[in-house]
Amino acid sequence: MGDKFLTLSEFNLEGNFLGFVGKKPRKVKYLSLAVPSGDVLVKLPKKLRGSLASSLEIGEAINIYGVCKLNKHTGTIKLKAYQVIASDTINQIPLAPPAKIMVCQKAGCVKRGGKGLLSELEKTLCDRGLRDKVEIEHTDCQKRCSSAPNCVLMLGKKKYKKVHPEAIASLLESYLTAEHPCSQ
Repeated sequence: MGDKFLTLSEFNLEGNFLGFVGKKPRKVKYLSLAVPSGDVLVKLPKKLRGSLASSLEIGEAINIYGVCKLNKHTGTIKLKAYQVIASDTINQIPLAPPAKIMVCQKAGCVKRGGKGLLSELEKTLCDRGLRDKVEIEHTDCQKRCSSAPNCVLMLGKKKYKKVHPEAIASLLESYLTAEHPCSQ
C-alpha cells in the first residue's frame, strides 16, 4: 500500500504553458509545460484542475512547484504539482502547504480542558498576529484519549502532537518566516 513510489525531492519548473492533457476531452489530469530541455507533463491535483482550466492561456509563462516521485518498479519519474503561479505573480515567493491546527472536540477531550486549550490557542495566535495565517479545524476523536486534550499542528507534511499553545505560535512563526524570508 503506497510502496510503489519513492519521493525524491521537491521541484520548481519555469516554462510556457502548452495546454492540458487527459484521456477524455473534459477530464484534464496533466499540464503540459515547455521548458528549455523539452516538454514536460505535470500531474495536477483535483483541487487545482478547475481553477487553472479557466485562468491559464496557451503560451503564458508559469512557475510550477511540486513533488518529484520515482516508480520503483518501472524506474519512471512522476511530477505532481501542488502550486501553479502565472507570470504576473512569479516574483512572489511560493506558498508551502498551509498550516493547520486540529483540535479534538469530543466529550473526553472537552472535559479534560479542550475548550480551554482552544481558547488559549486562539488568544495566543491573535496576540502574535497569526490567527488569519492558520486554519483551526475542530475534529472528532483523534484516538489518543489518554493524553487529552488533544491538538495536532500540521506544518506542511510535518505533524506536532502534545504541543503547548505558546510553542505552537513559535513553530508557526518560524514556519511562516522560513516560507517568506523577505517578509521580516
